[in-house]
Amino acid sequence: MLTSLRADTGDDAVAGLTESLFSRIDFSNGAVVAISGGSDSTALLLLLKDHLDRNAPQAQLLAVTVDHGLRAESAAEARAVASLCATLGIAHRTMVWSDAKPASGIPAAAREARYRLLAAAARQAGIGLVVTAHTADDQAETVLMRQARSDEFTTAYGRGLAGMAPATLYDWQTWILRPLLDIERAALRAFLRNRRIGWIDDPTNSDEHYERPRVRAALYQGRGSRRIGDLLALAETAAAARTDRSRRAAALIRVCATRPVPGLIRLDPAFPRGERDAAVTALRLLLATAGGTPFPPDEARTAALLDKIAAAPLCATLSRTVVDARRAGIFLHRERRDLPAPVNAVDGTIWDGRYRIALRRGAGSVSVEPEGNVPAESPTMGESPTPPSLIAAATAAEPAFRPVAAAAASPVVAPFDRFLPSFDLDLAGALAGLVGARALPELPFDTGKTPTNA
Repeated sequence: MLTSLRADTGDDAVAGLTESLFSRIDFSNGAVVAISGGSDSTALLLLLKDHLDRNAPQAQLLAVTVDHGLRAESAAEARAVASLCATLGIAHRTMVWSDAKPASGIPAAAREARYRLLAAAARQAGIGLVVTAHTADDQAETVLMRQARSDEFTTAYGRGLAGMAPATLYDWQTWILRPLLDIERAALRAFLRNRRIGWIDDPTNSDEHYERPRVRAALYQGRGSRRIGDLLALAETAAAARTDRSRRAAALIRVCATRPVPGLIRLDPAFPRGERDAAVTALRLLLATAGGTPFPPDEARTAALLDKIAAAPLCATLSRTVVDARRAGIFLHRERRDLPAPVNAVDGTIWDGRYRIALRRGAGSVSVEPEGNVPAESPTMGESPTPPSLIAAATAAEPAFRPVAAAAASPVVAPFDRFLPSFDLDLAGALAGLVGARALPELPFDTGKTPTNA
């Protein structure tokens, strides 16, 4: 549903609007506002400052501008934003994307760099929350882009018509919130004009060499706001369906999945008989988690595999994961092929997409490589012993450090470790609990209760 914001909006009406936008967000640990100097982010900063001044004056507010270094004017624009923030009494910081730029895929690389730098600024300030100014226009453009792409892309898990989530967990530690998804850009610009505050127009936003500007131009041909409203309604319906499916998949994992030993997942033989769509979704995410891949296998291949599992015995490989279905259960573990070669371990990095490395304090040079050793003894699970050959296969693909006690490895949920949309919190929590990953940080936004890792 679109929220109105008229050009002549008075202080009381603005207060009511900001209450509806921000009252459900916990700002007790402060907030980073991503501000480019464009109309959307400038309006967001002013609206949020108004809200905090009235309701949480002690909350830390930090404005952060990411200078991508892609245009000659970008450094001057960052300085202009810093000057505006100084006049408003808001702390400001510029983060520069100084890495070498790719020859292609600039928008995606710039987006990744922007989130990385915003999250870094938040961590350095002791803030766990970044607020961005994505609007109803941005959401409608996102849905249109996904509609225009292939069926495989549109239906792939996490890339559907639900659009952008109101909250996303970045790198499993920093929340990114999008409180303006129901407000059109035109309304925000009217608000700024009423406040007599200008903004910067980035020419790349209208450069139709890139996909989003082309979609943006098409969006405003004809029905304008009505079309945006239709696309937002489509996104809302798709988001509800995705959240429901995600929750049912999480419930199936909690009932049917266990971890006999690190690196090995066992599914109850009844797993394939669960609700079809939930079982396919659960299996896709289990395969990606076991194999350490950021993207799950496609739905059609996973559904075909699920049918074969139901007619066990079976041994197959998908998404770097061995699927071994037998009378004792359905077992998933990382395949031996293409495991990482021995390398020097680096603190905080991800190994094989499955483990985050933590070096012990004072550790010198530490190497990490696949274990490759068969355990001397095989643990059992009650009356059903886990086949020793499966324990050996799973253990062989686990990380081993030299010296042994110089580092530790913590499991990660590969498909959600970088970006976790709030649609999938319950599913991510179920996967984290299964593999022993770090608990999800508390959601500072009431889109739903953050699940426990159980």
